[in-house]
Amino acid sequence: MSSMQCFPLEVCEKLGNYVYRLIDPRNGETFYVGKGRNNRVFDHAAGSPTILDDASQQLGAKLDRIRAIKNAGLDVLHVIHRHEIPDDAVFEVEAALIDAYPGLTNIQGGHASSDRGPMNHLELIDKYALPELPSEPAHRLILININKLEDRSDREAIYNLVRYCWRISKARAEKAEYVLAVVRGIVVGAFQPEKWMQATQKNFPTISYADGSESHRIGFVGKQAEKEIWDLYVGERGKRVTNPDLKHIQNPIRFWNC
Repeated sequence: MSSMQCFPLEVCEKLGNYVYRLIDPRNGETFYVGKGRNNRVFDHAAGSPTILDDASQQLGAKLDRIRAIKNAGLDVLHVIHRHEIPDDAVFEVEAALIDAYPGLTNIQGGHASSDRGPMNHLELIDKYALPELPSEPAHRLILININKLEDRSDREAIYNLVRYCWRISKARAEKAEYVLAVVRGIVVGAFQPEKWMQATQKNFPTISYADGSESHRIGFVGKQAEKEIWDLYVGERGKRVTNPDLKHIQNPIRFWNC
């Protein structure tokens, strides 16, 4: 690493924890947000495989973008957004920045983004004013965090989003009595799985994007839960998940009594 590609030792000592952006010089687009110390930002900008967050990321979108930039004869641009961040705040700062730049190559979303990420005023009212989900449910449940739901009243759309497809144990999934669909900490649907299967086009012919590429995952076919169960876990407009053991952090799946 040359002197132009690293911070002097005295600067590293002053920076502490920091959060940074990687920027594509070809279009000015931010494509990655990260946190680090010392010279991590330069290692990331150079595409160094020794500091990648996990082995799979070496072949991921971020490294592909960096290679494309270098093949164009350019260097990745970077900005240190905030430094001297306390240890207990660095995840929150990183998450807020990730939420502000959609379409990033980050493998995971920001810390607690599904629970405290960007929301409009109606979503915030729902989050804090809707009835609470039972904190100690009596049933065996799988709570699945779903995205891209445009209409919470569209039960068919909720069903199709929550049933396909997930990287979980089939044996464990089959123990569940009900699957609850969760959007930003609110349960919006309850369904009774009848059969769990590999995520293939043959098993899910009505899912247009089921092409077999995710056959290592599973999904289910089932039906909407009976009214008594729906009222218990969903109600009229959804119920808030307040028990920490039922909340989603990074993993979109939470098991209860399974």
